Amino acid sequence: MSGQIALVGGDEFRTGCEDMDRRIMAASGKDPAKVVVVPTATANSAPAKAANDGATHFAALGGDTSQLMLLERGQAQDPAFFGGVNQADVVYFTGGSPEHLLETVQDSKFLATLQELFANGLILAGSSAGAMAMGSVMRRPRAGGWVDGLGLVPGVVVLPHHERRDPAETSRELQDSAPGGLTYLGIDARTGCLGTPDNWQVVGFGKVTVYQGGEWQVFQAGDKLPAGF
Repeated sequence: MSGQIALVGGDEFRTGCEDMDRRIMAASGKDPAKVVVVPTATANSAPAKAANDGATHFAALGGDTSQLMLLERGQAQDPAFFGGVNQADVVYFTGGSPEHLLETVQDSKFLATLQELFANGLILAGSSAGAMAMGSVMRRPRAGGWVDGLGLVPGVVVLPHHERRDPAETSRELQDSAPGGLTYLGIDARTGCLGTPDNWQVVGFGKVTVYQGGEWQVFQAGDKLPAGF
């Protein structure tokens, strides 16, 4: 049985995330869920703090937590280094630099392992950069433009920290410059989309704005997103 995806809009591991993160662990069907926090996106800032914050947060919610300090490409190509992930129920990518995360994980043995585990029930979660990289394409914060993502959520693009954005302005920008034929999810901080294609539900603190073509809809916690992506 395939697992589920959790796309979080940012501000992970903070007050207001508790209910959402309990839901993410519960989706695994395990109690306690084994949660592995992966701070790849923070490799050039404070990865130890990011990993510890995540592990401490999920442990306080009843999770069985560990940290995988996968920070560079060579580690993503070394099954002996990341072998502990095989026991995970939830793998959670922190925020940080989506470009570094993509460069490190894309087309790697680590990604192939995650895809195999996901096909057998693993919950894959990511916040901000972690969520951005999971989609079909990703906006590059530093260089601009759009690049292929990890493709873990086909047909979907994540726009994190969306509480800062105006939907009408965002819709115009997407129509002017973004790749067509995709669904764009504007996800507020401390908020997530949890589920599988055609079966997404909003969890957490804020709202999710769904952009398709020139239209957008806003959904609150507890709402199911429309089918079709």
